[in-house]
Amino acid sequence: MIRLNKFIADAGLASRRHAEQMIAEGRVTVNGNAASIGQSVDPEKDRIMIDGSGIRKMPARIYIVMNKPREVLCTAADAKGRRTVYDLLPELPSRVHSVGRLDFMSEGLLLFTNDGDMTRKLTHPSGGLERQYEVKLQGPVRDWVLGRLVSGVQLNDGMAKAVRVERLKMAHTNEWLTITLAEGRYREVRRMFEAVGYNVLKLKRVRFGPIELGDLPIGRVRELSEEEVMALRTGRATPLPKPGTVRTKHLSEEKKRERGWAVSKEKPEKTRKTEKAEKAEASKSSTPGRSPSSTRSASPSRGSATGRSSSSTRSASPARGSTPGRSSSSTRSASPARGSTSGRSSSSTRSASPSRDSAPARPASSARPASPARRTSSGRPASPARPASPARPSRTPSGSRTRQKV
Repeated sequence: MIRLNKFIADAGLASRRHAEQMIAEGRVTVNGNAASIGQSVDPEKDRIMIDGSGIRKMPARIYIVMNKPREVLCTAADAKGRRTVYDLLPELPSRVHSVGRLDFMSEGLLLFTNDGDMTRKLTHPSGGLERQYEVKLQGPVRDWVLGRLVSGVQLNDGMAKAVRVERLKMAHTNEWLTITLAEGRYREVRRMFEAVGYNVLKLKRVRFGPIELGDLPIGRVRELSEEEVMALRTGRATPLPKPGTVRTKHLSEEKKRERGWAVSKEKPEKTRKTEKAEKAEASKSSTPGRSPSSTRSASPSRGSATGRSSSSTRSASPARGSTPGRSSSSTRSASPARGSTSGRSSSSTRSASPSRDSAPARPASSARPASPARRTSSGRPASPARPASPARPSRTPSGSRTRQKV
């Protein structure tokens, strides 16, 4: 069973609303009786007539696509006598209607069918069928415009959002964009660009769901294949990128400035060498100065030079082969490692543990005079150096003992 007004609309004789008007006027009969609004019929058993003429069985479904030219109306008739899309259709076995519309100055893909259920499914907002358009705008487009269209633009009939926006090409001083929507409101694309301050010069629809315009000439039509019809019925579409993305072709910053695009000022990338140098400088500036009185020197390694403080520096434990407990002053000397240079303090001399072939120890009287005490980083004067104690006798290579003079 099927509703009577739907059966008349599927037969291509009138729309559903017009069919209800004919039923209300008494022009439709079912098995010789006047039909009523909302009545259901069986096309295989019931005899249905309009104005005395019978209605044939539901014709075969027709699905065709047209490349609509500009300055053509999407209506059955025009009071001003302008061309309509139905004037461009070839002779068909039944009446068809357009799936959606394109405005007078727009061009591109337009579907026609006599399947009312299919039309409602494709045009209903809950279906979320994507429509892709190529738009030519006056002047170059700023980067922020692409994000604004995806995030949403407030129109008179509510918020309008684009699923995707992509840069296509430049035409002298004007630019082409590709915008994808999931709904088809009245002049939606033009109003969205007007809301962000851009004038639309050309508008062309290149895809409707899984159906693409391709290389179909302007003003021509073609039938849809079985695969395309099945894709429309099941709602399947070609693989697409994730919605909500903005795609831009890779261009250098100079070319973007030449075209007038908004270029964000980004900091230049730092190399590893520059980062290491900056970290080293920061660590030097952040480390506070050490006082000469409280500095501790670690045991020197090979090839290292260790500076010693001017007053009460403590040295590390002596290495093997040295004589422990012997020093020329209050500080203890450590046997330096190979190739190391150890700084001498200004208050007293340090005598390293002599080896067999070493020269006799230097007397303390020949030591350099102590430098005046300096102030530490905290502002306090450094502690005075302790008086040197008499050094213990050391053995000379010949085995005789000598005493160092104080």
